[in-house]
Amino acid sequence: MTVTAGRFVGQSVKRKEDPRLVTGHGTYVDDITVPGLLHAAFLRSDVARARITSIDTGAAAALEGVHAILTATDLNDHVRGPMLPTLFVDGAQGPSAPIKPLAAGDVRFVGDPIALVVAESRAVAEDACDLIEVGYDILEPVVDFEQAASSTELVHAELGSNVGSTMALPPDESLDAAFADADRVVAATFHQHRHTNVPMETRGIVAAFDRYRDELRVWMSSQNPHEVRLCCARILGLPENKVRVTQSDVGGGFGQKYFMPHDEMVIVLASHLLGRPIKWIEDRRENLVASNHARADKADVQLAVDADGRFVAARIDHLEDSGAYPMGGTGGTGAFVAMLFTGPYRVPKLGWSTTAVWTNTCGRGAYRGPWMFETVARESLVDVVAREIGVDPLELRRRNVIQREELPYASPSGIVFDNVSPAETLEQAATLIGYDEFRREQAAARDEGRYLGIGLGLYIEPQAGMGPLGVEAAGLRVEPNGTVNVFLGSGSHGQSLETTMAQVVAEHLGVDVDAVVVHQGDTDIAPFGGGTGGSRSGPFLSSAARQAARQIRDKAIQIAAHMLEAAPEDLDLDGGVVAVVGTPTRSVTLADVAKTAYLGSDALPPGMEPGLEVVTRYKAPTVTFSNACHACTCEVDVETGRIRLLRYVVSEDCGAMINPMVVEGQIAGGVAQGIGGVLYEHVVYDEAGNPLTATFMDYLLPTAAEVPTIEYGHIETPGITPGSHKGMGEGGAIGAPPAVFNAVADALAPLGVRLTRQPLTPSAILDAIDAAQRSPVQR
Repeated sequence: MTVTAGRFVGQSVKRKEDPRLVTGHGTYVDDITVPGLLHAAFLRSDVARARITSIDTGAAAALEGVHAILTATDLNDHVRGPMLPTLFVDGAQGPSAPIKPLAAGDVRFVGDPIALVVAESRAVAEDACDLIEVGYDILEPVVDFEQAASSTELVHAELGSNVGSTMALPPDESLDAAFADADRVVAATFHQHRHTNVPMETRGIVAAFDRYRDELRVWMSSQNPHEVRLCCARILGLPENKVRVTQSDVGGGFGQKYFMPHDEMVIVLASHLLGRPIKWIEDRRENLVASNHARADKADVQLAVDADGRFVAARIDHLEDSGAYPMGGTGGTGAFVAMLFTGPYRVPKLGWSTTAVWTNTCGRGAYRGPWMFETVARESLVDVVAREIGVDPLELRRRNVIQREELPYASPSGIVFDNVSPAETLEQAATLIGYDEFRREQAAARDEGRYLGIGLGLYIEPQAGMGPLGVEAAGLRVEPNGTVNVFLGSGSHGQSLETTMAQVVAEHLGVDVDAVVVHQGDTDIAPFGGGTGGSRSGPFLSSAARQAARQIRDKAIQIAAHMLEAAPEDLDLDGGVVAVVGTPTRSVTLADVAKTAYLGSDALPPGMEPGLEVVTRYKAPTVTFSNACHACTCEVDVETGRIRLLRYVVSEDCGAMINPMVVEGQIAGGVAQGIGGVLYEHVVYDEAGNPLTATFMDYLLPTAAEVPTIEYGHIETPGITPGSHKGMGEGGAIGAPPAVFNAVADALAPLGVRLTRQPLTPSAILDAIDAAQRSPVQR
């Protein structure tokens, strides 16, 4: 199914952002300078858990160029409100860690900030940090999240437990009966390892408090400038109209910059206390050690099938590592992992539990598709079941995938899927990858002693439209010369919103896309909005932009009708010209209309308000869904453990595409991150809680040499938003991990290897082969 493209919507319009970004003329937070600017550096704990017995700042304070050294004694009592994301302030989202500006009395992870040095330069501030002497009484850390709940050592003693949250469905006799009556029950335990967002631009902020105006000015690398303003006002006790936040170009975030992180709050507090502008730019070690981590999950899963390989029941018991100070609540999305576990398949019964635990490690935070472990665990399990019952993994999915005629489909967790196409994307991906041909090639290769594999990752991706995520705003103003300014409450950090939202406005207003300029990231001019995250821009922000454009179009036509002495229904606005349909010589330009609206109000229709601008708000549906299927082929060298990806295919359904080039770019970025997560990226701690991957020498990232050319297929099932658009920004990072993991597992299956853990490094592959050879019963 396809959606008809328009003049601009549906076209691969070149990105408006690129001329400045690809030529090095973007403006990032580190480019910001203001008079009297000071620079900050954090002294961070180099032990995971300890009591602080002493802090000696004397030598550091004497260093030339040091302006101030702040510790918990200086700063912690300066806080006027909760240092939490707005979503978590009232506690409705569950408990949060006891966050403080600076460590007071003890430290709880390597990277915990103990002191802030403010100096004339970053170099001087870092030198001063090296001169601060801290005394520790070392305590036993809680590092292994699988042992945290039962440990007698507490990460947060004031909370009385290492269990941050736990949820579970009540006992269900019908579920138990479904498992008992099934022809086969397959169980497995899957571990996903800890890794992190690694944006190209690290975090950063410039905070300037003006004591005489009682105003705060903030420039920050953020995905959500209005949330930053709310947070700054809250922790300082300032009215929100005394805080202005600007987000310029942002070099990636992937969820790390959606909420206002802890360290940036400390800089704001310091600027307020000292009355001076302060800049802090995170270095790469800080980003890897002390920003946020993600993906540390474990799941015990079961799937029951009947004699025909039909799924009859599923169960998942999920455990996630929250670290010490996650970004809001426990930092995870365990309930979504559990509720979405059955995904795109017909599964009548589901049981689940999810638990989050505190550990003495860097806190958990959002990372592109934060609930994605449901897809990793489910898709990996489906392949295990297929091997157990002797059915090809593609065939097993075909027998159980939700078909279009079954929509709307109510999952056993109560989520109702509609306007999705999992069966169609499955078939398109299988066709594009040449599934049957590959199976023949694979068999021939095995005869030669080569091990090829193919893997699939099928999923449904939600976009939440609830609470603060459920409203998007757009302001639109046609200037007297006919050009169009659009103001959005978004926080684009690579999503091409300056281009795609201009396309939407141009399409529905009736002007050329080059006449539209999109503004965002400034809380003084942009309407209040929820920032950019959760794949909401495509479906929800575009709806607000479309709504604003259509309202202005209607008003412009009414004014033009009065000017031309014609009926509004006889007019059309296209290419910036309002003309009588069929008589193009009777026309006025949009610029003429705008001049009348602003400068000739006496010539407007009676009773019409002057001006040609509007601010609209779009209330999103509670949830919308997109979906995709990823397919990957690989070859594994069983002598070295090296994995080489051969082909990678994605079939995507995100409804009507605003810009196909942008869609494919978003897919590619997510796939690269997913590949990196499975094969290369790994945050490693030793038993004492010391991070062992604090540089790119140890924390490995995929490069263009490791990521294969991605092949794309598109299915366009109209969504329920006005433009039929759906979100898809997170999907690449959701579907890639199981597709790659399953491909490697498929390649090694003839050797009796059963993979259950990531990352799949060469040493891990060789260990798995060795274990299979020593335990032939596994075959």
